[in-house]
Amino acid sequence: MQKQRNMTSIFLCCNDKILLLNRQGGSVVNNVWIGSAGGHFEEFELNDARACVLRELNEELSLTEDMLSDLRLRYITMRHTNGEIRINYFYFANLENGTEMDLQSNEGVLKWFDYDEIRELGMSFSGQNVMKHYMGIGMYTQEIYGGVADGEKVVFTEMK
Repeated sequence: MQKQRNMTSIFLCCNDKILLLNRQGGSVVNNVWIGSAGGHFEEFELNDARACVLRELNEELSLTEDMLSDLRLRYITMRHTNGEIRINYFYFANLENGTEMDLQSNEGVLKWFDYDEIRELGMSFSGQNVMKHYMGIGMYTQEIYGGVADGEKVVFTEMK
């Protein structure tokens, strides 16, 4: 029987930049760039990815929902790796004007990037594929995309 690992991640945007985390000491991803905050679902969050991403955002960056605008689920990916099916819920949001941009994380090193810098970063497999799709298509739409990893890439489709 395959185990599933449900996780969330959020990409924070502000002034045409995106905040990424170089994850340090993680059991699933380590020493790669990922979303600003995220993590595993708690049992009470299994049917509420939004609650999970907001909890992780508060725990890791001390941010609350009122400090964000346009918080949206944009991508759901599935990947079979290391004997489990990993299901990732990727959110995007903007920091509200006046929110401190010099954020600190207890999970690693945070850094703001211009979008054109992201292509050169060593990112997690799913995160890299999400960002590639987002920069090419997703940032110009309001849709939610589902993606399935085929071993080499993630194949996305618009979820109507």
